[in-house]
Amino acid sequence: MHLIQQVLFISVLSAVAYVFIKKSLSIYRNIMLGKAFNSYSSSSERMKNMLLVGLGQKKMFARPIAAIFHLFIYAAFVITQIELIEIVLDGILGQHRLLGNAMQGTSLAGLYNFTISFIEILSLLALIATFVFLSRRNLIKLPRFNMAELKGWPMKDANFILLGEIFLVTCIFTMNSADFALQARGNEHYHFTGNFVLSQYIASIWSGCSDTTIILFERLGWWGHIIGIFGFLVYLPFSKHLHILLAFPNTYFSRTEAKGYISNMPEITREIKYMMDPTQPAPEANPDMKFGARDVQDLTWKNLLDAYSCTECGRCTSACPANLTGKKLSPRKIMMDTRDRLEEVGKVIDTKGKWEDDGKKLLHDYITQEELSACTTCNACVEECPINISPLDIIVQLRRNLIMEESNAPAEWNNMFGNIETNGAPWKFSQQDRGNWSNEM
Repeated sequence: MHLIQQVLFISVLSAVAYVFIKKSLSIYRNIMLGKAFNSYSSSSERMKNMLLVGLGQKKMFARPIAAIFHLFIYAAFVITQIELIEIVLDGILGQHRLLGNAMQGTSLAGLYNFTISFIEILSLLALIATFVFLSRRNLIKLPRFNMAELKGWPMKDANFILLGEIFLVTCIFTMNSADFALQARGNEHYHFTGNFVLSQYIASIWSGCSDTTIILFERLGWWGHIIGIFGFLVYLPFSKHLHILLAFPNTYFSRTEAKGYISNMPEITREIKYMMDPTQPAPEANPDMKFGARDVQDLTWKNLLDAYSCTECGRCTSACPANLTGKKLSPRKIMMDTRDRLEEVGKVIDTKGKWEDDGKKLLHDYITQEELSACTTCNACVEECPINISPLDIIVQLRRNLIMEESNAPAEWNNMFGNIETNGAPWKFSQQDRGNWSNEM
């Protein structure tokens, strides 16, 4: 029986690893379709940023109540991996509580019991947080969780993971309580490994059951938990919850310059310098030169990493002054559209073996001029994002393409551009008349 379980476990583990690695490589390929990106901060500064923002959840605590409940789930996810290591080893080697049994009779025996008990407490807190988050989305219906871009699959995706969390926690307590009940009875296959802080009380539900029944439920809890984890791993690369992994590289490579900084286009900078100082070498003509971005391949790989890292939490949109005043712009939708388009491009490459134009573009087909024109470049979305995603950078690059390649800008902007070109300022006054307002003083 143990041999059959071993073979079954290793087969499932191998299949899960194959699917997860294959999809992960596809996502990496898609991200690297972007142009080069240079982060000018030092590696120590980037590491500090990752530890504070990615690992430490620093920016989450701008909204403390949600942050605390998120911390419960986050901590449970991280710490539970310790028990998961033991479960995987048990499955491969055909053992039961391999680490727990190995520590018994040693100075580490108390450590094992403490770890399992700590995991149980975190699992209970995560369960409470899960019901809170389900309520916020489906009962209270917070506005940022009920916007147009979340209708359909995005809403189902969020609920599916939360329901999966309930399933996993139920399996953990089923497994541990049945295990403890069998240990207390002195079953030959279930050696004592300590008093689990919560499961020792839950174990009373098994008091009237036979050993065979309890073993059945212990196995159901064990297999349910590991199948749930495996299912989550397979599902993860297809879900917004990929941010669990990508938040760390995303915060590591995020820019640390002042929030108001917008990068220049080197080609334009060279042209302006030549206009101001004709003694400098004239810029070389490049007929293939592109201004801004029209499709995902024109963005940097960091922009594309941002898109895959987006948690769809909507903090960016809830802080966007354009969105708050009823305009179409939603920074969250910008990130979701970029990811959707990138996935579409990836599917074309997978199908045809290389990229072939499919007649679509990120600009216009996914993100409209109306959305881009509404942005005030205030950086509120960048400031709000818990993992330093920058919707603004994508907006600016798409808007540059609109204006510089399509000459497609609102009339008010064109007037301003004309004034800057002729008068050196946004106002319709010649330079020599700028001081006229002071004549009456």
